[in-house]
Amino acid sequence: MKRNILSSLLLALVVFATGCKTKKIIVATPPVSQEQPAQPDKKQDNLNLLKGKDLSFNTLALKGKAKLDINGEENNVTINLRIQKDQKIWAIITAAGGIVEVARAVITPDSLLLLNKLEKTYTQKPFSYIYNFTNKQISFGLLQAIFAGNTIPEFMNMDANLVQENGVWVLSGNSGDLAYRTLFNTLLKPSEVTLNDAKAAQALKVSYGKYTPVNNALFPSSVKINTMSGEKKINIEIEFTKIESDVPVEFPFNVPKNFKVIN
Repeated sequence: MKRNILSSLLLALVVFATGCKTKKIIVATPPVSQEQPAQPDKKQDNLNLLKGKDLSFNTLALKGKAKLDINGEENNVTINLRIQKDQKIWAIITAAGGIVEVARAVITPDSLLLLNKLEKTYTQKPFSYIYNFTNKQISFGLLQAIFAGNTIPEFMNMDANLVQENGVWVLSGNSGDLAYRTLFNTLLKPSEVTLNDAKAAQALKVSYGKYTPVNNALFPSSVKINTMSGEKKINIEIEFTKIESDVPVEFPFNVPKNFKVIN
């Protein structure tokens, strides 16, 4: 994996009950019904209905195989993700069938830590550092919701537009310069999330599929992430092979002495 690809991938990652280990049980998405799932004039009730399908968790431990396409250059890697709700998102990227560690990152509501194993560099920045690459409306909670396949809290309010199109719910609106749109499927789960900042020429699209039961809810075991910032385009396809919820998790992050600090 080339070094410039690694740097782009790290930026893509940040722009982007009892314990149980899920089996690969796939819940089929029902076809669109002519019946209305809720009365369209009861907006708050409908928002609550959609939020009620969110996965409730304290921790998530995920492992998956990922296919990366960065400006037309493809690489296959393994991604491990761990989330402690509202506190930390931890990621390790490995290559060569999961043998060689390429990089790791820790994201908190206040900070961003990046360890580049290829270049032997370490970066520590405030969370606001990502605003150099994405919209200022991007928050830790938004990233957490995207990785969990949940509704995005900042958008689930009475200011948003909530309508039914072709038998499914569509939520849309604006937050500052950021235009957002969430398409729900017949399981009442987000199937597609798009974020666009036309002024900054930045866009993010997340598509979910292959829902599997976790904690009496559904988790998308298949995720596609497409990002664009100026002329740079990054496409990531992740197929999660391991999904664990509410299990003890650790977030190891040690900086070797020979690593160079990048400011």
